[in-house]
Amino acid sequence: MKYDYLIVGAGLYGSIFAYEMTKKGKKCLVIDRRNHIGGNIYCENINGINVHKYGAHIFHTSNKEVWDYINQFTEFNNYINSPIANYKGELYNLPFNMNTFTKLWNDVITPMDAIKKIEQQKKELNGKEPVNLEEQAISLVGKDIYIKLIKGYTEKQWGKNCIDLPSFIIKRLPVRFTFDNNYFNDRYQGIPIGGYNTIIEKLLINCDVELNVDYLKNKEKYNRLAEKILYTGMIDEYYDYCYGNLEYRSLKFENEVYLDIDNYQGNAVVNYTEREIPYTRIIEHKHFEFNDCKGTIITKEYPSDWKIGDDAYYPVNDKRNTELFNQYLQLSEKEKNVCFGGRLGNYKYYDMDKVINSSLEMVNKVMGNR
Repeated sequence: MKYDYLIVGAGLYGSIFAYEMTKKGKKCLVIDRRNHIGGNIYCENINGINVHKYGAHIFHTSNKEVWDYINQFTEFNNYINSPIANYKGELYNLPFNMNTFTKLWNDVITPMDAIKKIEQQKKELNGKEPVNLEEQAISLVGKDIYIKLIKGYTEKQWGKNCIDLPSFIIKRLPVRFTFDNNYFNDRYQGIPIGGYNTIIEKLLINCDVELNVDYLKNKEKYNRLAEKILYTGMIDEYYDYCYGNLEYRSLKFENEVYLDIDNYQGNAVVNYTEREIPYTRIIEHKHFEFNDCKGTIITKEYPSDWKIGDDAYYPVNDKRNTELFNQYLQLSEKEKNVCFGGRLGNYKYYDMDKVINSSLEMVNKVMGNR
């Protein structure tokens, strides 16, 4: 056979696996359905601005090994994610912190005031065990924060009313009683200077790459090319949905290019938390890299129902889908020459640092190191 590994999917997971296996002397072919490498972290340069084509990707981690690993491919800037929430024209800082609370309540000045206010509002449930997402959110942060900053956003994201969503979706919410708008608690965070494409290009530099390839429609041809396969697509699609399809949420993106506006919203990420506005957030890409070029580009992000053929973004990890995934997992464990990875192969939402770590663990696993 011509290759040691066929890697289906040129996203971050597959690209890291390909890079590491190539370093170990393995010959790899990487294929992807799309017309570009990089998967969902791909950036499209428009008018000198790196546009995150598939939604905002902000790298953050507390894992120094992962941070050091990814930094060998590019330099990161010092971007700190500090999103703003817009509720009917009122602006609030996220995550929930003292800046949020003092804007939300006129009688809150100190952390003790905020704690007292939230505890007072939580009493509405009278100690009742939450049975849905609405009750769970109120039990964590009270009714005012829930109504203005959680309810509409969450209902748009999941396409259901909060009273119809299970409580486990919100196990906890970040609440800080300091004036700190840094969304992530992670030690290391930033955006790669020049965008994410540089990373993927360096990862795949010594691999053969084919784009616009639908592996599942050309399985026999590509299986003959390699001894082993890493599949990073949807695990249920790989098995032709033999047990039924897993559920996902999808996203649609709407770009707007402004040549006469240099600064549209003053922040990279603004969430729109009222249900009546159909998009969940607006991304202004130039702020990720402190780009001072003329003009700007924004992207409105619309959550949508997923159907077969759509891009899958968020797994719906409820009881029904977890049980269904476990059936597919049992099938995959019987494979001798195929392994599954990434968020679609594992039916799990990963942050980028977890994707890197998981891919490196897969390398060790197939090499027999653990």
